[in-house]
Amino acid sequence: MTANIAVVGITDAGASSLGPEARELVAGAALLCGGERHLAFFPDHSAERLVIKSNLDGLVRRLEGETRPAVVLASGDPLWFGIGVTLQERLSPDRIRVVPNVSALQLACARLGIPWHDAAPLSAHGRPLETILPAALRARTAVVLTDPSNTPGAVAAALLRAGSDDARADVFEHLGGPDERHFSGRLSDLAGRAFAALNLLVVRRAAEPRPIPLGLPDGAYAHRGGQITKAEVRAVSLSKLRLHERSTVWDVGAGCGSVAIEAAALTPSGRVFAVEHDSSQIEFLRENLARFGAGNVCLVEGAAPAALTGLPQPDAVFIGGSGGLLVPVADAVAERLPSGGRLVANLVALEHLAGLPDSLQARGWEVEVTQVAVSRSTATAGITRLTALNPVFVVAGVKP
Repeated sequence: MTANIAVVGITDAGASSLGPEARELVAGAALLCGGERHLAFFPDHSAERLVIKSNLDGLVRRLEGETRPAVVLASGDPLWFGIGVTLQERLSPDRIRVVPNVSALQLACARLGIPWHDAAPLSAHGRPLETILPAALRARTAVVLTDPSNTPGAVAAALLRAGSDDARADVFEHLGGPDERHFSGRLSDLAGRAFAALNLLVVRRAAEPRPIPLGLPDGAYAHRGGQITKAEVRAVSLSKLRLHERSTVWDVGAGCGSVAIEAAALTPSGRVFAVEHDSSQIEFLRENLARFGAGNVCLVEGAAPAALTGLPQPDAVFIGGSGGLLVPVADAVAERLPSGGRLVANLVALEHLAGLPDSLQARGWEVEVTQVAVSRSTATAGITRLTALNPVFVVAGVKP
């Protein structure tokens, strides 16, 4: 099939920013699509026009049936958080030709004289702000697309609340165009400042970024009387979940949230749902979420299995507590996990160890049981001895 749909990148400099190939495609278009700002760059073009606002479904339907040459104008590089991604996913790829321009990320880094190959490219445009916080907190350089709700000031405030240092912040408005402006300061300087709708935020830190929290000492978390998944068990359990950066995770019986917080750090573009019903544990959980800036952890107050209803389908589930309903909770999880999904449970009672693996194996699951028995060094009377912690059984199952 002929590629009759061109997705053409354009900067705020307008038509003058287009190269020869892009100019030729635009000139030959019978249908010209784009935002009002993009279309205004071509006031004398004779093509039929389609303004893109929030009508992406309508745009896709229109392009599906379009046989004439069509051009979709997009800001910068259409494949950097742009409409090119949506069209590639929803239309036949062999119908689409992408002609990128200089991206806003490249322009901003060029203005600042810094490399962009190791910057964290993030978008808070039309997305929940909390989903970008883990990556933004860890990055030495973060480049953030904003929107009218998630403004530079809102992003800065969220980062500072999550424990960020008062890092250097640069906001660029109308990059590459005649109205380009640059504000330079600190995150704290962005509060209450208004910027043009078309802007980009760059956050830079002189210090090394935070390490990924994994197997942190138990004392790093606020918790009640030792009721916490111990650091060594936490690390083993997380390894059994086989998480990726976009995983959706349930932490059932989340307690003070240590597993949820470390899972969230391993899934910076994913979501973790921490399910807990104990009111005192919920207070510890809230405190720890704020302490670690775990913006992609969603607290779900309630008891499983009922509290699991309505949650997004998980890729992996950790069960740290079940309120005496281990098998019913595991059954509810088993129904929701997709093929290949993983369930990991921490058990201390032999009665539970006998029940859960049998229940999963009866469903045809592959099940592995690991005993984690840890001893920690303790200084006593000038010598060092080892003190054993209670052993924990880590049950890991994979849904067929």
